[in-house]
Amino acid sequence: MKSLMIAAALLSLGTASGAATCGNTGAGFDRWKAAFAAEAKREGIKSPGLTALAQSQYATRTISADRNQKSFRYSLPKFMQIRGADTIVAQGRKRKARSPDFYAALERQYGVPAGVLIAIHGMETAFGGFMGDSPVVSAIVTLTYDCRRSDFFKPHAIGALKLVDQGTITSATKGAKHGELGHTQFLPGNALKYGVDANGDGKVDFYNQTDALASTANYLRKKGWKPGQGYQEGQPNFAVIKQWNAATVYQQAIAIMGARIDG
Repeated sequence: MKSLMIAAALLSLGTASGAATCGNTGAGFDRWKAAFAAEAKREGIKSPGLTALAQSQYATRTISADRNQKSFRYSLPKFMQIRGADTIVAQGRKRKARSPDFYAALERQYGVPAGVLIAIHGMETAFGGFMGDSPVVSAIVTLTYDCRRSDFFKPHAIGALKLVDQGTITSATKGAKHGELGHTQFLPGNALKYGVDANGDGKVDFYNQTDALASTANYLRKKGWKPGQGYQEGQPNFAVIKQWNAATVYQQAIAIMGARIDG
């Protein structure tokens, strides 16, 4: 009840203060949340999502990570070394060999080869070994408040609150420092849009490997993946890999590792 009262208070303040104004420190975060609550309600967010917004905290570790991204600056060989490409490929081949029917079914349905999905899975979370330790809602709400990329993250903040409304995540769900969640680290707006209940249990669970990999394949297909076409640089499907991550070295690494896993 207390949380609902907080959410209601934020909503009323937000209505009075108008549009949310971004900030570059935590000083204005609570005031911004009040305004953003009104925007969220207009987007259809209900009490569970509004409560999660009210409970979110300014994520200093997220801001630090966002200010200090290094992947864009590494050479491809250095990036592959740091990310353990050889280990991912070796483990990826074993995973494919253990579950050939699963990956073949995904390729039949979505057209995406096993190697690409396995490479993404290995790169993002070491095959589910570490899916993050930052509260997803707080991270994505903080990035939406931050002035650097507010417009980019706003749909994902709304997505996260809708996922809370649906019961897919809670305010306590942990993910990466930029609010990505699950085995392949979906941003919340993408999780909402491309999530697939592949194991048939009636819910989309990105912390379930089957749902997460099917959702990843669905994302790539919906982004334009052409079944049977190549995915190395200069080939048709490399443009789709580029939509998964903005870092050129990451895109190149996925293509190279995918081919080695499939080879």
